[in-house]
Amino acid sequence: MEYGSAGGGSGGGGGGDHDSSDPQRRKKRYHRHTAHQIQKLESMFKEFPHPDEKQRLQLSRELGLAPRQIKFWFQNRRTQMKAQHERADNSSLRAENDKIRCENIAIREALKNVICPSCGAPPVTEDSYFDEQKLRIENAQLKEELDRVSSIAAKYIGRPISQLPPVQPVHISSLDLSMGNFGGQGLGGPALDLDLDLDLIPTNSNLAFQPPGISDMDKSLMTDVATNAMEELLRLLQANESLWMKSSTDGRDVLNLDSYQRIFPRAMSHLKNPNVRIESSRDSGVVIMNGVALVDMFMDSNKWVESFPTIVSVAKTIEVISSGMLGNHSGSLQLMYEELQVLSPLVPTREFCILRYCQQIEQGLWAIVSVSYDIPQFASQFQCHRLPSGCLIQDMPNGYSKVIWVEHVEIEDKAPTHQLYRDLIHSGLAFGAERWLATLQRMCERVACQMVSGSSTRDLGGVIPSPEGKRSMMKLGQRMVSSFCSSISTSNSHRWSTLSGLHDVGVRITLHKNTDPGQPNGVVLSAATTFSLPVSPQNVFNFFKDEKTRPQWDVLSSGNAVQEVAHIANGSHPGNCISVLRAYNTSQNNMLILQESCMDSSGSLVVYCPVDLPAINIAMSGEDPSYIPLLPSGFTISPDGYPDQGDGASTSSNTQGRMARSSGSLITVAFQILVSSLPSARLNLESVNTVNSLIGTTIQQIKAALSCPGS
Repeated sequence: MEYGSAGGGSGGGGGGDHDSSDPQRRKKRYHRHTAHQIQKLESMFKEFPHPDEKQRLQLSRELGLAPRQIKFWFQNRRTQMKAQHERADNSSLRAENDKIRCENIAIREALKNVICPSCGAPPVTEDSYFDEQKLRIENAQLKEELDRVSSIAAKYIGRPISQLPPVQPVHISSLDLSMGNFGGQGLGGPALDLDLDLDLIPTNSNLAFQPPGISDMDKSLMTDVATNAMEELLRLLQANESLWMKSSTDGRDVLNLDSYQRIFPRAMSHLKNPNVRIESSRDSGVVIMNGVALVDMFMDSNKWVESFPTIVSVAKTIEVISSGMLGNHSGSLQLMYEELQVLSPLVPTREFCILRYCQQIEQGLWAIVSVSYDIPQFASQFQCHRLPSGCLIQDMPNGYSKVIWVEHVEIEDKAPTHQLYRDLIHSGLAFGAERWLATLQRMCERVACQMVSGSSTRDLGGVIPSPEGKRSMMKLGQRMVSSFCSSISTSNSHRWSTLSGLHDVGVRITLHKNTDPGQPNGVVLSAATTFSLPVSPQNVFNFFKDEKTRPQWDVLSSGNAVQEVAHIANGSHPGNCISVLRAYNTSQNNMLILQESCMDSSGSLVVYCPVDLPAINIAMSGEDPSYIPLLPSGFTISPDGYPDQGDGASTSSNTQGRMARSSGSLITVAFQILVSSLPSARLNLESVNTVNSLIGTTIQQIKAALSCPGS
């Protein structure tokens, strides 16, 4: 072997006396070590792969080599050893990869010939390993591993590795759930005499985002990205009209993209589609929570989901890069995965892998930034990229905080947005800063109401005996709302099928197994659909909230009137409350209705659930309500995105924000039905027809009560 003498060292004489401009003389000279020198160096390398300066000087004297030659020899030897180890690992991984592929192909081929001895059809097991979603995950993992091995191997052999031809994925055809196949009242087509079998998805099913191991170099790069993002966010939060301008349609703060590109130039979009959309917005307001508590909420993924159940579908902390200072999270940096949602089965969730970084600017002032971080193995899955976004939190007297919020994302619409939500989403309102801040203000008010220890006759109606009972009921209501939002989420953990025929949208249904202690055990059918009404969101909310009008839309009440027997306010708006309702003239005197309603400038919710009297008494007495089973249904009300032309609705400046002043409403109605208490039960036609008829009748009664067209 020959090793360079690396300029100026011993290993030849007189080189420096020649004209340095001579190209032949400028070429590096090489010195071939003797067998004795190599033997001595190898012996030393086995004991001390990283010799210190004293050891290198000693070797230099013993072998007659320059210290720099000794240094370079050890560097080259370490590189050579590393390459040998990686080549061995690559060979092993390729062999294992080939083995897995062969096994996969063999099993798939065997499955083609398997039939059920009873009916002659392919067998269906409860937790089939070859579920379509599991195959997708497995195929993605195999592809990532193959790509990684190929790139590493190509680096050392100098040419690309020829990959195996791609294996065609097994196609498990989803059942045709169109209305023509169901039969029954008002449904065309022949009736089926077979049970339907949808894929059962456990309630805790979640496509956990698991990236490869994060090295120290990756962490250093993440820190640099987060620091730069924080600098950009601080400029966006404090900038004047040079970066922000008023929207011509609704007066919101939106970015001046030309100025932004000049100040923060980027080589290219992070998304490949040239028709990428930009959504940007800024809003500010005061919330009833101190800065330390807000920072703790933002930096804890579990609290993040609990605080924003209507927006955040999934949030997971993948890795804590830096834990920051104890007590205020300053310097804390986390790699997180999150899915954001609009509460409708028509709108897919937005997936992000982000870095979230917190920095305390000064006493009582914090900044929190979120920015997308591309992990190569998963970047292709995401159609959204979050540019530096976040908020500035400033402590105020009496436990309040001022919050300035900025949202800035790139969106690649690979599938067209549903026409009902096109205006709301493309305007940036559906995921904009105003929605985030309005939800934060409402949830902080809820927390403040929960912390109040005194009891109020108006709030409790004399039914709930203690502050502990009030807090227990509020916890039960929060769990009910979170469960409802999860039931209509389009997250990866849900698989929706469409029943066509009801209206242009159709009813979406999904089937899942409940195993959590706070839900009824067994198989649950969730059904949801979205429709529009030419009525303002405020009027629609008032209609659902008023117990006097409930018999007009609640099919299950059979037209019976209801009475509010307990009332807990959980916000400044009179509609933000938890109610316990009792229906008159029913055979089930021991069954009550737990309902929570809430409204802010971004929209509203009315969620309810039947709960038996003993369970309500447990919660009202202040005991832990975690094990009370809930199967909620309800409505979400959003503006349709069109500006209000004046429908005569009274408005309140505190609650009726720009988003709520809309000419019409988008309403999502969702029901959940316990199909069977057996986890292996199959979905039958009766359950499908029941839930479809329930939704259809409810929509018709709502339209008739509000004197809308199509009733």
